[in-house]
Amino acid sequence: QVRVAESGGGLVQAGGSLRLVCVASGLNSRNLMGSSRYSMAWYRQPPGRQRELVASISNEGSTDYSDSVKGRFTISRDNVDNTVYLQMNSLKPDDIADYYCKLTIYTALGQREYWGQGTQVTVSS
Repeated sequence: QVRVAESGGGLVQAGGSLRLVCVASGLNSRNLMGSSRYSMAWYRQPPGRQRELVASISNEGSTDYSDSVKGRFTISRDNVDNTVYLQMNSLKPDDIADYYCKLTIYTALGQREYWGQGTQVTVSS
């Protein structure tokens, strides 16, 4: 069974940094179904607001960021360990949220999504 797990959240002062880590496990030839296409993304859900996309990265290394984090956050991956990172710099109180990692696998039979349980980021002013 494919599982996604986040870590690295915590409390940081405004202007500080955190690095979130997302590890995908349970990947095998059966659930990958020969696919070489995937994306991993970070979402966040601030208190009282809807979940929103923060950053994503494809199997080819293409990245995308929301306007609110451009220039401050960086998404990267480690293919050997099936791990994706979100380096967050210059954190603001507006960044307070639960952060979620999503793995999407694209196969000939369709698209499959796997979500982590989330990790909380708190920024003090």
